Amino acid sequence: MRVGGRWCYLYRAVTADGRTLDFYMSTKRNTAAATRFLGKALRCAGHRSRNGECPGGPRVICTDKAPTYAAAIAALIDEHKLSTTVEHRQVKYLNNVIEGDHGRLKRILGPKGGGFKTPVSSYRTLQGMEAMHALRKGQGRMFAFGCANPDVVIVAKAFADA
Repeated sequence: MRVGGRWCYLYRAVTADGRTLDFYMSTKRNTAAATRFLGKALRCAGHRSRNGECPGGPRVICTDKAPTYAAAIAALIDEHKLSTTVEHRQVKYLNNVIEGDHGRLKRILGPKGGGFKTPVSSYRTLQGMEAMHALRKGQGRMFAFGCANPDVVIVAKAFADA
C-alpha cells in the first residue's frame, strides 16, 4: 500500500483455521521488520521465553518466498524465542489463508491502498478495520479470556492508543 508517496508493507499472522493473531505495518521489508513482526506475533499468541528457554511455540510457519523471513526465524531461534524444531515452509500455495485475508483489505482500500498521508493514520485505520473484522469472525474469546463481553475488549484494545 502507498502511504504519503512511499510504500508500506503489511505483515499478517493468521492461524491455520483463519484466526487473525496480529498484524504489523512497516515502511521497510527487511529482516529487522520481519523479526519485529514475528516476535510481536509470538508474544500476541502467548509464546514467551522463560529463563532462557524457548516456549513450545508454533510447529510450522508458512510464509511467502521473501528471504527476510528465513533470516528472521533464524534470529528468533538464536535468541531462544522460537523452538529449534519449528518448520519454515515457503511453498507457493500454503499461505493462501493469509492472502485471502489480505484480499478483503485490498478490496476495501482499492488499488492504491487507501491514499493515506502518513503511516500513523494508515495504521490506525487498519487497526480499526482489523478490530471490526475480528468481531465479525467471532474472535472475541481469543482476546478476552473469561470476560462476560469479549467484544468490548477487542474494541477497547484497538482504540486505546487513538
